[in-house]
Amino acid sequence: MTRTDPVRAPQLGLRANLAQFCLLVAVNALVGGMLGQERTVLPLLAEREFGLTAYTSALTFILAFGATKAATNYLAGTLSDRYGRKPVLIAGWMFAIPVPLLLIWAPGWGWVIAANVLLGINQGLTWSTTVIMKIDLVGPARRGLAMGLNEAAGYLAVAATALATGYLAARYGLRPQPFYLGIAFAGLGLGISTLAVRETRGHARLDAASHTTRPDGRHEHLHAQLTDRQVFTQTSFREPALSAASQAGMVNNLNDGLAWGLFPVLFAAAGLSIAQIGVLAALYPAVWGLGQLGTGAWSDRIGRKPLIVAGMLLQGAALALVAVGSSFAVWAVAAVLLGAGTAMVYPTLLATIGDVAHPAWRARSVGVYRLWRDGGFAVGALVAGLLADTFGIPAAIWVVAALTAASGLLAAARMYETHPRG
Repeated sequence: MTRTDPVRAPQLGLRANLAQFCLLVAVNALVGGMLGQERTVLPLLAEREFGLTAYTSALTFILAFGATKAATNYLAGTLSDRYGRKPVLIAGWMFAIPVPLLLIWAPGWGWVIAANVLLGINQGLTWSTTVIMKIDLVGPARRGLAMGLNEAAGYLAVAATALATGYLAARYGLRPQPFYLGIAFAGLGLGISTLAVRETRGHARLDAASHTTRPDGRHEHLHAQLTDRQVFTQTSFREPALSAASQAGMVNNLNDGLAWGLFPVLFAAAGLSIAQIGVLAALYPAVWGLGQLGTGAWSDRIGRKPLIVAGMLLQGAALALVAVGSSFAVWAVAAVLLGAGTAMVYPTLLATIGDVAHPAWRARSVGVYRLWRDGGFAVGALVAGLLADTFGIPAAIWVVAALTAASGLLAAARMYETHPRG
């Protein structure tokens, strides 16, 4: 483009912004890869190299990650409204660079905790911002599809990296080779975000200018000018669909924190090899990721609520199957069911936030939702660790299965349908 060419005005829609949208999908795959480098290896590293036998102590890395990511999610929404999306994305990648190096060199568990604090900041800034940017670009009609593609890219990368690190750990040992992937992901993510990604805040302004209220008048009280405190209150407690989505998101990641921290230990205790554990650790997010390619678009056709309620109930049933299982085959079936239930819920909850929140404060609402959702990692690590230390891993899984099913029933009672086609 020459200097005399006019700057193209923002346009809403997936087709109009396909190149940037695809680029952001690739960026989010790299974000997911940063998380995936830990899924197989770190729970085993805690036990075998650092001698952490108490589950509560071993799960402190998830607690640190979840608490930091939750707080950063909230800040990401506010900062992206104030300074723009791209600077927040680049800042997030800067925090990723030390993570694999700390995990490779860690002489003690404190280094692992520090690495996961940085990883939480990285994930909170980058993943939140890619979500916000995709919502900015596509407009209201294809929001479910956009969130499905975004989350699918991230969690397929989690699965692929978990599988790859399991293979590398089985062949070369738990350190350092599995974490070389993280070094590559951080460098690529920073380079692409700096050189190729474009700012999308202008698209959000265009969406706000053309925003229309629902014909039933349900959102008339959610006007454009809400303070940060009002956005937090509406998303967390007052607005039925927003608050129902926030609690479901939190419980969803509570059971994911359990799966991340305790499943590899449970499988190892049953005599499974590191390679088999790597397959199971990858299977759940692989189904989760692939499923979202369909469930996000499906929610654009049938509505958000049916998928959210059914997905939470299916996750509860899958966790119960893990608790009663004792073989690779049974746990593989449970992993598939858990991934399918999560795929039904994950992009649909984000699309619900996009449906209800006004474009003027939607980024902040996404940040609040993700504060609660990823706070589930911290709650899950604490609850699962305490229960496992006191009653054993199967008992911890049963409790979380019951909480997950109860969350689905609460969403059924409190949430209304937010998509017009639903």
